[in-house]
Amino acid sequence: MTWLTRPSLADRLSADALPAGLALSTVPGEALIPVAANEHETLLELSSTTLASTGIRSGDRVLVSLNNDGDLAGAFLAFALARLGATATCVDPRGRMRLLAVLRALKPRVWITTPQGALDFLARLYLEFNVDPMELDLELIVVVGEIAPAGAHRRIEDEFESDVADLYCDPFFGAALAARRSGRVSLPDPTTLGLARVAEDEDEKAALGDPIPGLAELVIRPSWCAPLAGTTLRTGQLTGAAGTGLFQHTIGEHVLARGRWISLPMLRKALARIDGMVGWRIELSRGDGSLDHVRIVLGFERPSLVENPMWMGRAREAIAAVTPLGFEVDAELAESHEEATRSGRPGRVDDARGHHLGIERTGFSHAQGGAA
Repeated sequence: MTWLTRPSLADRLSADALPAGLALSTVPGEALIPVAANEHETLLELSSTTLASTGIRSGDRVLVSLNNDGDLAGAFLAFALARLGATATCVDPRGRMRLLAVLRALKPRVWITTPQGALDFLARLYLEFNVDPMELDLELIVVVGEIAPAGAHRRIEDEFESDVADLYCDPFFGAALAARRSGRVSLPDPTTLGLARVAEDEDEKAALGDPIPGLAELVIRPSWCAPLAGTTLRTGQLTGAAGTGLFQHTIGEHVLARGRWISLPMLRKALARIDGMVGWRIELSRGDGSLDHVRIVLGFERPSLVENPMWMGRAREAIAAVTPLGFEVDAELAESHEEATRSGRPGRVDDARGHHLGIERTGFSHAQGGAA
């Protein structure tokens, strides 16, 4: 059994060997993951079974407000819902007025969104649209793709007067592999989704949803994907004995913000072309707002570059080329090259949310759930 992280997966898969079918990527421009037509059918069937365990029924009207950038997440779930017998449509999560218009037109019983997207929409209903959320008659809200803060589920339930369920979609294929509702975890295919020790290529014996000591990493065994048969894919998502959602932390070279994965290797490659820059860091926070705030601070070796708008413009273009997320970009004078030269990999993550526990798995304390 070969164990792969996201960077090693990118090294393993070649775009020249892609068969006919879909080529998926949760980070556009990184690894393209092949899904043949018959494999796509397998994923749809598995996802339909998982979606049914959240309480979605044949005949339901369902609105999916998830993006379709690279991984086709929103459209894929809509197809899986149609296979289940539901009437489903997908709308881009950006643009809350459009979202409200579609909700009023479709009149869905079920809404699938990210937890922070639901909270942000809730705030806008009150502050901008003067709409009582109960007027939307949503009976079930399924949240997916983010680490929700404590109390988020209860607030969504109370404000919308609806049930809330968690859905887990894997970060490689976007397939719905697990769900949780009323404290009960549903895992249609336990051989596909498992737990592993964070710093070791070793399976955890506990099943998803069972109490485990410390933290364990969710891993995927993609038996349906011929090029990846016999491999175990590390998701970078960590789960513990208790918490909101089906995972509570992340680790590794990919950082989760606003339901999107930020690839540090791709950022390093893009920003390496900016002359005079010797280091950078990503700052993530949530604060009083409902959406993640993402800021990148660039460290330049000369004061003239810090104040140069052309250099900042080049940096913004480089960042936009590797992620659809909007970054706030600032610059400062780098007092030391230590951070850039210590590991040979510039870039640091400062996560005030407490979600991302580190870039390196080596030395991770499994029992305590932190870096040693």
